[in-house]
This record gives sequence, C-alpha cells and structure tokens, in this order.
Amino acid sequence: MAVKDLVDVKGTVTTAGGIILPAVPMQEDAAVVHSMRAHGCVILGKTNLHEFAFGVTSRNPHYGDVLNPHDPARVAGGSSGGSAVAVATGMCDWAVGSDTGGSIRIPAALCGVVGIKPTYGSLSTMGVVPLARSLDTMGPLAPDVATAARALEMMGGPPAAVDGQPRATAEFKVGVPAGWIADLDGQVARAWADASAGLPLVEVPDRRRLGRCGLTILNAEAASFHRRWVDTVPEKYGADVRARLARAAETTDEEYRAALEERERLKEEMARALEGLDALMLPATAIVAPLVEQSDVRDLLDPFTRPFNATGQPVVALPVPTEGLPVGVQLAGHAGGEAALIEVARAFEAAWR
Repeated sequence: MAVKDLVDVKGTVTTAGGIILPAVPMQEDAAVVHSMRAHGCVILGKTNLHEFAFGVTSRNPHYGDVLNPHDPARVAGGSSGGSAVAVATGMCDWAVGSDTGGSIRIPAALCGVVGIKPTYGSLSTMGVVPLARSLDTMGPLAPDVATAARALEMMGGPPAAVDGQPRATAEFKVGVPAGWIADLDGQVARAWADASAGLPLVEVPDRRRLGRCGLTILNAEAASFHRRWVDTVPEKYGADVRARLARAAETTDEEYRAALEERERLKEEMARALEGLDALMLPATAIVAPLVEQSDVRDLLDPFTRPFNATGQPVVALPVPTEGLPVGVQLAGHAGGEAALIEVARAFEAAWR
C-alpha cells in the first residue's frame, strides 16, 4: 500500500506536502495505518499531494507536480493525486487518501481509478495532519470497487461483502440530483449522458448552498490551524496555498457558526430527499484532467464533490466508459450505508465493464 503524506507512518517523516513540519520520523502510526498493519498490509511508501491538502490539482512547488499517468501534460487532481497515480500505474495494490472537499474523488476521476469517501467519522483521523477536522475523511483509492471495499475494511471501516456476483443495476433505485449538472466539457458530457441514461431526476438541496456551507467550514478551520505559521513563516508556503489561506482568514466567527448550524439542516434535508433511493448518481468533475499550466480550475473540479463533505454522506467515485481521458461519476448513499452503496457501485461497474 501507498499512503498519502499527511498520514503518519512510523519511521518516516510526515511532510503534508509542505516544508514547515519538523523533519523528524514519526514514533507511531496513524490509526488507519495501525489498522492496516493488523490486516497484514505492507506500506511501500508515501505519496505526494497538494500542499497541506489545500488544493485540487496536486501541483506542488516543493516536491514537484503530480502528473496524470494518461497524459503527463495534465494534472492528476488533488489533493490525493499521488495516491491516485500510484494506483493507476500499478505501483501498489491500493492507496490511502483523504477527502475534505473532494480530494479522493477528484484524482480518482481524473486518473481512472475508484475512490471511496466513507461517512464522515467512520474512519479515525488520529495521526493525520488536518485540513478541516469537521470535514476531513480518510478513504482508499483502488483499481476496482471490490478492492476499494476491502481496503476500506482494512483501514477500519465496515466488513467488505464483495465475494458474490454483482447484482443488476435494475435492482437499484438511483436518481440524478435535479438542477445540479451544468458546465460539463464535451467528453464528460458525452460520457455522463450515456452513464445516466434513463435515471430519474430527484429534488435535493441546492448544490451551491451545500458548497458554500462546506467551504465556509473548511476555510475557517484551515485558517485556524495554519494561523501560527502564516504569521511567522509565510514564505514557506507555495503561492497558491498562501493566497488561499489569506482568503480563508477572512471568514468570520459568525459565518463559521452559521455554517455549522446550516450543515445540520442540510444533512436532514438530504436524508429526507434520499428516502426511497439507493443512491444518487452525478459526475465527479465537470471537466477531464486540465493541462498543468491551466489555472483557476477549482470551480470545475470540485462543484460536484464538495456538497457531500457538508452532508457527510458516503460516496464512491468510479470510472465510466469513455474514449480519451478518464471520466468519473459519483454514487452517493445514505449516511452509514457504505455496504449498501458499495453494492450499487459494483453493479454499475460490472455493467459498464
């Protein structure tokens, strides 16, 4: 296994993709790594990421950009880009990532692998450098759904019942969130049209409302965690992360408290909207992997992922049939319903393959 380098692995330095943390080998494993070792996992190494997990491209000024294995002129997505590339290129059986606004699902989609963001709080974040504790979620990236499900179990998640044959997609009730899907590029639009053909529209909370709520919480908590370093060693941050932290610091306490309250309302509204459904399906990103030199692509890479960090629901990202660069979709399920959601994902994966 490979482990995103904001997760402590005994005997190795945790950099979090930056140059601020002490270059001292960790004395203990993070909780998820401890669980993995108990299942016989062998840690091969640490993977690169967007600095402090605060970005969606995995361009890194300190350790080099993470490049897309399908076209090295393009980014791998972030922030768990290194883990996605390690899986896509066969460097490891599966890899550990983290997801605060889409950081597992975005690189999974851009690199053509499977990623699972489980229910918030279902896996321990002890021994993990935080981005926003109220949103941070650990999860696996893997070449297929069954491997990802077993990886989730080895990280401390629910048992993986994936030995039988996948069920037919017609056995599940899956809907598309009404009013959410927009601004898709040509290849994503074509792949999405094929993948979602015949699925009904479902009224759910507005994704922009969900996105604003999650981003406010993320910004407030990230600014708080980084404040001491921003005040004392700002030059040690890359330009993009330094700028994002400056914007994050503008979040007021009142805005943060209001967002926490709004999140509880949104979770209840989403739970009601999913009654009678097995899952929601939607694109993972609006575009295929952007070129390395493209800037300001966040609003095209995370608009469909960030809402589910606010609600805390489990989500599986998996590739869909397409020609050219990889395209991914998300299947979002009920809180605490990872096992049921994985069954839905296995069904669609089998149908598409």
